Amino acid sequence: KLPLTVEEIMNFGESNRELFIKSSTYSIIPITVTEMGLTISWIFSSDPKSISFSVVYQESEDTPLDQYKVLIPMTRCNSHKETIRGQVKVRNAGIYTLIFDNTFSRFISKRVFYHLAVERPIIYDGSDFP
Repeated sequence: KLPLTVEEIMNFGESNRELFIKSSTYSIIPITVTEMGLTISWIFSSDPKSISFSVVYQESEDTPLDQYKVLIPMTRCNSHKETIRGQVKVRNAGIYTLIFDNTFSRFISKRVFYHLAVERPIIYDGSDFP
């Protein structure tokens, strides 16, 4: 699957997406970002049980794995009991990858329902001042 762009995420609207993650596997959502200062935010829940979640950053598709930056370490989320919300601020252009990890589950596949949003910073330039 190709990385998503900021424009594609902005066109999601309010709709939720769904991932099906088989037991002992993981699924990734790479987001290609070209402008700094944006905020990428997410909301997700899982069914039937918990899922692990992480966010990593790479400068480009050619970046070696050992140079990826972990922005949010892999964390087991009780997203089957509560909705998980989070965000990351874009400080550098590159690829921000959301990882939904089900490798710890040997038998149970999971569904992840997620929504992504991208916000541009509001820059006040004083132009509406009388």
